[in-house]
Order: sequence, then structure tokens, then C-alpha cells
Amino acid sequence: MKTTLFAAVIAAASAGAALADAETYVLDASHSQIVFSYNHLGYSTNWGMFSGFGGEIMFDADDPAASSVTVSFPVMSMFTGWEARFDHFMSADFFDATEDEMVTFASTGIEVTGDGTAMITGDLTLNGVTKPVVLDATLNQTGDHPMAKKPWAGFSASTTLLRSDFGVGNFAPFISDEVEVMISIEASKADAQES
Repeated sequence: MKTTLFAAVIAAASAGAALADAETYVLDASHSQIVFSYNHLGYSTNWGMFSGFGGEIMFDADDPAASSVTVSFPVMSMFTGWEARFDHFMSADFFDATEDEMVTFASTGIEVTGDGTAMITGDLTLNGVTKPVVLDATLNQTGDHPMAKKPWAGFSASTTLLRSDFGVGNFAPFISDEVEVMISIEASKADAQES
């Protein structure tokens, strides 16, 4: 079974005892999106989105390098705003997707670059190809959610991918090989019974 593109986000992995201080956060599917864009024939920029996806963050606020993240979602959850474009993306020209085909991302490392910023490396899998990607990530905010009354965290990140690296490079360079990816997520601290 092939696995697929675009994912992402947050803090990276570190082995050892430091993980004992990390706390489990689960993605808020209703407020997490991955938006991607590409150039179409030089005439326009086209956009697409994934949302409603799940994932888990082991977040260590005191030592971000001791954090980790995993995210997955079906490639067929892609939204393009144009049904014929979606159908084309799911065809053999691009993803040749099945309903159980998942996008996956798992963090592998982090370089803290500033107060609340980091470069995060992780493994992204697409069409049976797994490659490292680097996310330019920002911690937007942490604190108690005003409605949920529990700890919450927000992150954003961006990266640029080459479609051809993952075997979906048809029609390049007319349709840009480069795909810009923007990620924005919220995550809630897991209850004790969820951990």
C-alpha cells in the first residue's frame, strides 16, 4: 500500500530520560490545517488543504528538543475547492489513491533556533517513498484554553517539498515541482485516561 504527502508539524525527537518530562498533547482536529500551494502554468497559484487529521505530540515545554510528534491522515481528505481537480489528483497521474492510503509524518530531530522557534526534521512518506523534510516551526502560544479549561498549545510551520522526490512529479515544470506547505495546529493536553 502506498503512503502519501504533506504533513507535519511541531517538536522533534530525542531519546532517553528527557522524554519522561514530556506531556502528551493530542491534535485538535477542528482547528488544525495543512495548506499547500503550487504554480499552474505561470498563470496562477492553486491551493489545497488537509484538515480534520489526528496526531500526538509529546511536548516538553522546558526542553523542546525532548519533544516529538506523529501525524497521519488519509490522502483522500484533500480539499481543492474543485471536484475535477480533486479527481485528477487522486488519479494515476498523481497519487493513484485508495481510501485507506495515509499521509504520515514522524519527527526525528530538532534544532532550536530562538525563543519559540526551531527547525524540525522528520520522516514524510509518500507513494512508498520516505524522505526527511525540515519544518521551520514556531510555538504560537501555550496556556489554559478559555473554553476547554485545560492546557492548550498552538504551533505553526512551513516547508517546501519537491513533488518529484515522492514520485508525483507529472507535468513539471509546467505545474511547479515545488509545493509550498503551511501548517497551523492546536493541541490539547491529554487527560490522564487518554495518556
